[in-house]
Amino acid sequence: MIASVLESVGPELRCREAALVVRLRQAGSVVVAYSGGVDSAYLALVAARELGSRALSVTADSPSYPERHRRIALDVARQYGFAHEVIRTDEMARPAYRANDVDRCYHCKHELYTHLTALARERGFAAVADGSNADDRGDYRPGRRAAREFAVISPLDDVGLGKADIRALAREAGLPTWDEPASACLSSRVPYHSDVTDEKLRAIEAAETAVRDLGFRVVRVRHHGDLARVEVGAGELARVTEPGIARNLDRALRALGFRHVTVDLRGYRLGSLNEGVTLKPV
Repeated sequence: MIASVLESVGPELRCREAALVVRLRQAGSVVVAYSGGVDSAYLALVAARELGSRALSVTADSPSYPERHRRIALDVARQYGFAHEVIRTDEMARPAYRANDVDRCYHCKHELYTHLTALARERGFAAVADGSNADDRGDYRPGRRAAREFAVISPLDDVGLGKADIRALAREAGLPTWDEPASACLSSRVPYHSDVTDEKLRAIEAAETAVRDLGFRVVRVRHHGDLARVEVGAGELARVTEPGIARNLDRALRALGFRHVTVDLRGYRLGSLNEGVTLKPV
């Protein structure tokens, strides 16, 4: 992964980087939806550098947002001097979100953009920008529908920057999160049509922390009622089945209330809970 990222730096990428600067300048002023992930962090960095006080990065704090990501977002914003604020969103108050149908992400993003567009309007910012990138095209992302409804712009996608491009540019810029594993909200660990509850979210967060504490880097814990299905990176699968590690993993997750702890032998893959569900790109 790292080698492929480093090899991707070249004149074509420089052109897309320059196009990003032009795109942000065209926007004039932006509120960046800043989760702390590499995409939104790089966008926030460039926006702050190019627009100064006309760029504001905003992190939405909610029960589905992991504490680990919150710390990363705050640390990076402080380190690079972003104009940064944290707001509270309450997607859990929306019955359609808690019901966890296949469009759950739409209701989450609708809540987020309701707040961000209101803030932008009140403060005089011309646009709200998100960190969607070119690799997101064609994927099932119902949150994109909400973005279109609120006229949210996606500068990284607009100029054709994909994930590897962004990692390379973020590394060059010195962002410490340039190789941070991709992540998503905690609710994405709950199977569709199983209600999202605060209790489940806290159990998932604690379980993933426990797995990381055992030295794993890429981690998902899927919540199937009293069963925890653990996914780790493909390169870490051999280690997770070592007797001592497996024993400690089982003990830690049972202590959180799970009666059964399993390891997915296919390892982590993006959107594993979408498997077996008919979904169309949004």
